Parts: sequence; structure tokens; C-alpha cells
Amino acid sequence: MRGTSGRWVVPLLAVALAVPVATAQAHPADYMYTPGGEYAREIGNPDDGVGTFLQREAVTPGSFTQIGHEPLMNRGMNAAIAVHKRYVYVGSRTDGKNNNANHAGVFIVDAQDPAHPFITKEMGPPYEGLPGESSRELRVWRSQNVLIVLHTNCGGNGAHQCSIASRSSMRFYDISGDKAANPELLYQNTRDTHEFYIWEDPKNPKRALMFAASAGSAFQIYDISPVLNKEAPVQLFSGNHGFGNSNGSGIHSFSVSNDGKKAYFALLTRGFGITDVSDFTDTDPATNTYRLITPAANRVSWPGPGAHSAVKLWNKNWVYVSDEVYGSITGAGHGCPWGWARFVDVADETRPVVRSEFRLPENQTLACTAFNPPRTSYSAHNPTLTPSIAFSTWHSGGFQAIDITNPASPTQLAEFKPDPLPMVSVEDPRLSSDTLEGRTDNKVVMWSYPVIQDGLIYTVDLRNGLYILKYNGPYSQEVDNIGFLEGNSNQGDALCFEPVPGQVPVDCSAKTDTNGGAGGTVPATLALTLGAPATFGAFAPGIAKDYTATSTANVITSAGDATLTNSDPGHLMNGAFALPQPLQVNLSKSTWTGPASNDPVTITFTQHINATDALRTGSYSKTLTFTLSTTNP
Repeated sequence: MRGTSGRWVVPLLAVALAVPVATAQAHPADYMYTPGGEYAREIGNPDDGVGTFLQREAVTPGSFTQIGHEPLMNRGMNAAIAVHKRYVYVGSRTDGKNNNANHAGVFIVDAQDPAHPFITKEMGPPYEGLPGESSRELRVWRSQNVLIVLHTNCGGNGAHQCSIASRSSMRFYDISGDKAANPELLYQNTRDTHEFYIWEDPKNPKRALMFAASAGSAFQIYDISPVLNKEAPVQLFSGNHGFGNSNGSGIHSFSVSNDGKKAYFALLTRGFGITDVSDFTDTDPATNTYRLITPAANRVSWPGPGAHSAVKLWNKNWVYVSDEVYGSITGAGHGCPWGWARFVDVADETRPVVRSEFRLPENQTLACTAFNPPRTSYSAHNPTLTPSIAFSTWHSGGFQAIDITNPASPTQLAEFKPDPLPMVSVEDPRLSSDTLEGRTDNKVVMWSYPVIQDGLIYTVDLRNGLYILKYNGPYSQEVDNIGFLEGNSNQGDALCFEPVPGQVPVDCSAKTDTNGGAGGTVPATLALTLGAPATFGAFAPGIAKDYTATSTANVITSAGDATLTNSDPGHLMNGAFALPQPLQVNLSKSTWTGPASNDPVTITFTQHINATDALRTGSYSKTLTFTLSTTNP
């Protein structure tokens, strides 16, 4: 929980107008699965320190509500997402062919109305949707309005169905203001990496480091701040991870502590370890020395393709480590029981120990003789953690919510599996190409790090598209209060959960946004009632003029302070046509320093039309969200 402050959002106000016509450690703790989720018996002896896992319950204490879905043109082969305010950016696992006729660019989805997200633009050639490029990983440097798109690992037939040999690159785009829907290239390079983590300096938001892993023995650290001036990132480090080498022993991905002192490495077949990266996150370039905290001999590992993601639990000496394992057609070590989540005790960072696990029924070894489809995967992938819940994509296992309040005994809170699309343009050859009698979840492939924004969860199914979910159940208020959180950066509410001394101010006030409601008691009372929607009337094409319209709001507050704000007005829209000039909104009063009862507010809307502005026949409109909030209930 983040304090007692509250925020309520009142019904949406529509503004309208009309225009006339004119390994090393073994894990023997396997359990037999009985339909219905009941415990059967223990097989083996967990004397190596590995605790039990909790399998899926027949009835979970929580649930997910699907708020919105965008099928992304049924293209299939979707990749990671990045979320920034009203827009969701979605990459592609395959490349563009025939001048991107297959729509393998980066989709920009407008999710201002989460119940009705829609594609507003596709980023295509000359920068996206190119042959040999798979826009596999996306992030947003939020405070600086920078979209980062990584192109990597574009395999051919049987992998990612790319048309030519893979071409690696990284592009940085300006998405400030109106550029959010029309990104403008800032800088591009040909760096080859597989995944990356963005660490923003808590004391200086204009400084950010990128920790880049290419699934090899070496990794890099870059200062990406120069891209704000359209200049190349500065490499601070490039070298070996130091945990020893073996086949497939590279770093797959990592996370970094909020203070920038420690990095948590998912080392594929070398397992997991902790490193000291404080010399790079400080501002002294003369002290850039990389050190291991976990000695190489003490790293924790296990059989199989190995560790995929590693994210530390908030305010606990535990790390969530997941494996990602594909269908058996991929190669040796892949297939049933696929990959699951391990919880690593790091109270002694020099000797981490796996203490517990979380598996689904499909992750039970005893089931593999009867069920091992070659082109399907029931594997954990990437997690985003709140203090109490691990939200993780799990391929055909859907989307999971796991109770991590006691990491020694994790339990399932909720599961979401969407209804698969009847058909997509391209099936993933290793993840969604089986036909299984009696089940449909083999056509579900939940993928990549989920993102939480304004209490809603954004996640992608690489086959079925973008999903916007609401979590219901234990600790739901914790989720509802989150403004922004993702597992592959320290941005947003991360600094509320684990503050850093000297950090810049972060908005950690609790908030609950509810479209269509007005008021609430938590225990302070805030109530906001809106008058009738404002209407400009008819716009006259070819005549320069300022049009005005008004509406009203009524405020009731028992809080010590209150603030009235509105969402970005943007531009009035008529289908795909937008007015060139932005809509302006003015509030006659927006702050209160004490209680108020039935305090009227005049809302004035102004729309300027130039004589040369082209106006489309029909009605233009815009929906705004007005928020009454307090930090002193």
C-alpha cells in the first residue's frame, strides 16, 4: 500500500461538434498432479534446500477481468510491448516482406479508452517493418518521452519465419506530445543485443543506463542520455559476465536495483548470480570496475536451457527467477515439463539458494510421458512484481498471478487464458503450431513483461494480440494504486516501493481511476459531478475563428486539499480525421486548500480553426477524463 491518499475519476466528458456538408543443483521435489488441484504425494527428497512448489488450485482466490482486446490485424507473431500514457507500442517477432505487406512493423495502439483499444498507426518503412529485422524488444524512457525499439534474432523458416538473415539494430524515437502517435527518429545504430534493462538515475531523470545482454558470455552497459541530443550512447562497459563458460552460458537478461548498486543475472545454463555495478551507475567515470558479489563457484543453477529472467522481490531478500523453455521441436532440453519459476533466497548474496518453486500442472515431470506436444510451450516467461503479487506471462499456460507475500511458499492467485483467434496470418512454428484434441490453450501464447498503468495490466499474446486486464482479489488495491510499473526498468512506482535517498520527487499518492463513476470514501470523500457535454455547434470551413463552449463541474471534498485536473485534450476527431489545431481546456478553479461543498467550476473549451484548415463532413468529438485527487484525506 502506498499511503492513504486517494484519487477518484468521474464520468468521461464528451466534447462534440458538427461540420455541415460544405544445474548444478538438482531439483527432486516433484509432485504428482491430481485433477482439481489437490495435493497427492511427494516424490523424492528435497534435501538440497529446494522447498515445495504450490500447484494450481481448482478455485483461485482471485480473477482477471478482460477490459479490452486489440487483435492486431490477426497478424500473429507479435512481440514485446511498451506502454506510455494513452499509447501501447507492439513489436513483431518476424520481419517485413514485400515492403511490409505483412504488417510486421510496430503497431501504435490508442488505449485511451481501455475498453476499446484500436490501432492508430503502424510504424513501417523506412525504419520499421524491414526485411531481416524483428522488433523484438521495446521500452519507453518515460520521463524523456523516448521509445526504444530493438531488432534482433530474426530467424528463418522454423523459427521466426524471417525472409533474409537477421539484421540487428536499435532505434530511439521521440514520442513527446503529438509525436507519441507519429514517432520521430532520434538515433539508430547496429548494436546486437537480445534483451535490455533500462535504469533511470533516481536523482537525475535525464540520465539513464541501458544494461544489454546478447545471450552470450559478454554484456554491455551504455549511457543512453546522449540520444536526447540525437547523439550515440556512450559505452561504459563491455566484458565477460565472470560466472564461467559452458555451452549456452550467456546472460539472457537481468534487472538492476533501484539505487543502481546491484544487478541480478539470469545466466541461462549458468543459472543465477548477483554482481556489483555501482561504479557504472555513479557519476565518476574513473571508477568503472565490474565485480561479482556471488562467487562463480557459488552461483545457483539447474538442468535445462536455463534461467531466463531474474527480478528481485521488493523489500525482501528473494529473487524471482524464471526459465523459458520452448516445444521439443526446438532442440535438446526443450519440451515438457518446460520452464517454471524458482524463488531464490539471497539473504547471503555470496551463496544464493533456491528455496521454493511455482509450477503449473503442465510443468509436472510425471505428466510428460503422456503430454509433450512438440510445437507448444507451457513455460514461464517474464514477470512484473508488485510487493505482494508476481504477474507473469506463461506461454500456453496463460497469464498468472502468484502470491509472493511468503516467497518460501508461493501460491496461485489467478489465471487468465483468452479465447484464441480462429486464425492468424502466421503461426509461431515452435509455440503455436500444434493441433491438440480437446484443448485450445495451445493457441494461447502469453509473452513478454506485463506493464501496469493506472491500475490496469497490459500484456501481449504473440498470437492473439493485446489484452488489457483488471486484477480482482487479494491485494487488488495494491494493483489499483499503481501508476506505472514494469519488470524491465526501475521507472514509475518502483521508486515508491523501494525509495532511494536523494531521489527526485515521485508521485506515490494512491489513486483509483473508474471511468463512469463519481465519488468515493476511503475514508475521505471526494465527489465530482459534471454537467452536460459541451457543444461547439457547426464549424464553418474556410473561415478563421475561435469557437468556445462551456460545461460545468460541481466539487464536494472533505479532504485537507484537492486538485482538479483533466487528461490531455489532444485533437477533436472525426473518424480518422483530426482537427489540425489542438483543443484547449480552461478550469475556473482547480485547487482547494480545505473542505468544500457544492463548489461550482466552469469548464471552458476553445477550438481554433484556421481559414486553411480542411474540415471533414460529419461530427468531431473528444472524450476527456477529469480527475479530482487529494494527498491529504
